[in-house]
Amino acid sequence: MADLSKLTPGTWTVDAVHSNVGFVLRRLVVAKARGRFGDFEGTITIAEEPLQSKVEASIKTVSVDTGDEGRDGHLRTGDFFEAEKYPTTTFVSTAITPDGGDYKLTGDLTIKGVTKPVTFDLEYEGVVTDPYNNLKAGFTAETEINRKDWGLDYNAVLEAGGLMIGEKVKLTLEIEALKSA
Repeated sequence: MADLSKLTPGTWTVDAVHSNVGFVLRRLVVAKARGRFGDFEGTITIAEEPLQSKVEASIKTVSVDTGDEGRDGHLRTGDFFEAEKYPTTTFVSTAITPDGGDYKLTGDLTIKGVTKPVTFDLEYEGVVTDPYNNLKAGFTAETEINRKDWGLDYNAVLEAGGLMIGEKVKLTLEIEALKSA
């Protein structure tokens, strides 16, 4: 695990082309459904004292992509994200704390107008200069939330018993950030 103190202070911008904001949840009790958001942005402000750094990010909920147009359309409705009324999901960090060789990133996640605290397991992968002389840093962050806490309540009971969609959602962020000039 790389040490955050090696990261150059300043503003880093999430490179959405080389990053991924994804999710996984149970479907039909025995399977998993996966998806991602294609339109997102973020800023990481690295402080002189790295544990005082800040993260701010936003996702366009209409950009949800599960590989199934019908399901994606349903996710954009009032049953789930209500994307027309709530076009943006946001995250604003409130703390970064060491956790063994890794970190915990805590912040306020707002989905569908509801804000709740979440804590991500954060790995800082390191920093490198790309072939175009840009300074890039890599991060991986994961957490699990209960979608019902944000008003994403839709579900259906299966004929064989159980619910069609699980309540727990694993969020996985694979972030490449570019150091601003």
